Amino acid sequence: MHEDELLMRHALALAARAGRRGEVPVAALAVAGGSVIATAGNRMERGGDATEHAEIRVLRAAARRLGGWRLDGVTVVVTLEPCPMCAGAMIQARIDRCVYGARDPKKGADGSVYQVLRHPGNNHRMEVTEGVLAEDCGQLLRDFFRRLRED
Repeated sequence: MHEDELLMRHALALAARAGRRGEVPVAALAVAGGSVIATAGNRMERGGDATEHAEIRVLRAAARRLGGWRLDGVTVVVTLEPCPMCAGAMIQARIDRCVYGARDPKKGADGSVYQVLRHPGNNHRMEVTEGVLAEDCGQLLRDFFRRLRED
């Protein structure tokens, strides 16, 4: 199995845990030097904070681990296409690469709605790999929202 898929399976397991806590089931990993250095799931509901997206949380944890905000050499793996806030934070943090699963047709910032990750005006360029285990990532979200509607 490809390394991106292995990492995305790890993120999917974390996203499922976030869903069981009542959070939208999205999770992210930060990877540096071939090792996972930070993990996070959404925590908006528990934290009462709109900025508690998995990507923001994993960037904060990675910065603490590496001792600074510049995250050169870091890959962020996330189950859902980042929103504009998270995409902007990844650019500001200077990550090398973003890998994501499902597209987000309502808030996606890699071309689904907005173009932030690969905008030509950005002063920092990152590699983006989209669609890794996209169906599994999307199904987790669809199942979560279906259960909410049924309750």
